[in-house]
Amino acid sequence: MRKFLLLFFSFLLLQFNINAAEPGKVLGGQQYETPTWFTDSFLDIAEDVEEAGDGDKKVLLFFHLDGCPYCDAMLKQNFKSGENQAYIKDNFSVIAVNIKGGREITMPNGEAMTEKELAQMLKVQYTPTIVFLDKQGKRIFRTNGYRNPALFGHTLEYVAKGHSKSQSLNQFVASKSAPSYQFEPHPLLEKVTDFSGFSDPVAMLFEDKQCVGCSDIHKKLFNREEVSEELEKFLFVRFDADSEEEIIFFDGTKTTPKKIAQQNNLSYRPGFLLFDEGKKIIEIDNRLYSFHFNAVLSFVSGGNHKTHDDFNAYRNAYQAKLLEQGIDVNMVD
Repeated sequence: MRKFLLLFFSFLLLQFNINAAEPGKVLGGQQYETPTWFTDSFLDIAEDVEEAGDGDKKVLLFFHLDGCPYCDAMLKQNFKSGENQAYIKDNFSVIAVNIKGGREITMPNGEAMTEKELAQMLKVQYTPTIVFLDKQGKRIFRTNGYRNPALFGHTLEYVAKGHSKSQSLNQFVASKSAPSYQFEPHPLLEKVTDFSGFSDPVAMLFEDKQCVGCSDIHKKLFNREEVSEELEKFLFVRFDADSEEEIIFFDGTKTTPKKIAQQNNLSYRPGFLLFDEGKKIIEIDNRLYSFHFNAVLSFVSGGNHKTHDDFNAYRNAYQAKLLEQGIDVNMVD
């Protein structure tokens, strides 16, 4: 009997170890190809800018990552089909840049580096990141991460017709649509206007009356248990990005929500600024699914920004840890 029990418990232990060792799976990653009509570039950006200018076009650098579901969606909805495709072809020369790639790129100032090094220099944290260049090769505008076709269409027109010289993208978008968003309530949101001397993690949410994605994020993201658990670690506040209300910032200076949004180039609504110890750590200027959103929150709330080179390094470690624990990672949930 004793021998039988030993064999039985050995079998259970073996099964437990097998199950414990079973890694999680990555779900929702999308393999894609860039359109064949993208510019076949030798990655000498000065030459690309000159050739684009000869055709009365501007250069659009499309920074992407293999398996990125946001890149796949942007390509499908804007570059491979949809109302924006023809406008892009008529007004832009599109060059794909893989943020992990090893091809050499020569910048207009003559500096040469790999695709990966360029992405690191530009601090690309979300894909797709899109950088628009003028006829001199200087950056006109930049978007970080996914944009829906309506907003991306406004962005394309904003850049192509030179509106960036006279107004912000949000001012341009506001001129195109009437206010329709009513600011959604949330139990974790607090009303604070004086941040002087505050050192704990702070999550600032910026919305406005023209916001088309704000209701969606309240209903599909903020109400998730794992997201709420992370948000509880922050002082969570919201501002109208157009407000001139006086705010006392962490260093004691007086400012407004409008100035804060503009100074941090928040061109997407809803946008976030995340702070720790009175310093901005990272922004969210694009749509994110729950996995990536939670990764950004924990990057700040857990002090992980102090122990990792950047958010991408932390996100990879965060994902690996979940997979080791047997937890599936769904990129598009």
